[in-house]
Amino acid sequence: MDATAAAKLLDHYQATARDLPWRRGERDPYRTWLSEVMLQQTTVATVTPRFRRFLERWPTVEALAAAKDEDILGEWAGLGYYARARNLIACARAVAERGSFPETESELRKLPGLGAYTAAAVAAIAFGEDAVPVDTNVERVVARVFGLANRADVPAAAKAWFPTGRHGDFAQALMDLGASLCRPKKPECGRCPLEADCRAAALGKPEAFPAPKVKKERPHRHGVAWWIRRGDEVWLVRRPAEGLLGGMAALPGGEWDEAPAMVNALAIHRHGFTHFTLDLHVVPRVEPPPGEGWWQPLGELDRAGLPTLYRRAVEAALKSEREPRLAD
Repeated sequence: MDATAAAKLLDHYQATARDLPWRRGERDPYRTWLSEVMLQQTTVATVTPRFRRFLERWPTVEALAAAKDEDILGEWAGLGYYARARNLIACARAVAERGSFPETESELRKLPGLGAYTAAAVAAIAFGEDAVPVDTNVERVVARVFGLANRADVPAAAKAWFPTGRHGDFAQALMDLGASLCRPKKPECGRCPLEADCRAAALGKPEAFPAPKVKKERPHRHGVAWWIRRGDEVWLVRRPAEGLLGGMAALPGGEWDEAPAMVNALAIHRHGFTHFTLDLHVVPRVEPPPGEGWWQPLGELDRAGLPTLYRRAVEAALKSEREPRLAD
């Protein structure tokens, strides 16, 4: 690939770069790391206000490391993929203990929860190392420019294309291009600075690159969540620290399995996880089950830190309670 293509993209980025809060001021590894963790499988529009809230509460990695687990998990509620929040806590404490973020991709990989992409992104963007972060947007742009159907071929092509000494800027330029013009569907090739250099555009079928992933059918599970009211309060518990939604606030209930729940539910909320779908049956109960929990005012549910699954289940239960019953 001609080096002028990279230069054109960098010029385009300088003129059109998105104004994102984690890009402002001096490059800060804490801001870079926090934003990259939040942005995993979550949109910029969703992350931006939550990122600002995190910085307001915990402006440094040391402040985050000193925070209570439940406070961080509660602030994370609604962002999804909650293992990221637990990794965030572990990583913040590891960085605080060592005194600072390591400055190389190889050392960053040793931190809890930092995979190949995040380590490369922090190394390139925050520390200027010639690391090659490949997220979904970078993968799509590189695959189209080089005409690569096989996603496995993208990292090597990207590594050869990234201009020495500019890996951080170039990665962000590719991310912005993938988010704005080189979208998965209906890319705006006519406005793209790389149109003349793009093999997929020359072939007239940019959407064919990279080849779509084969979707696997997800299994379906059922679960029961107890709906326990006391006036204008509802009984909540905290899920076990390990496992799905670990440490998050929740309605009490048992394990989820593939057998249908034979219960008289007040409401049923269907939820999609990465590897399975779930029907959560919300069932009225008079007394709290054994174990620790607390009465949460319904008017302050937004402060409980409920993940989306349980927030939607609560909303479904409240709606069902408000609906008039048909006469027998």
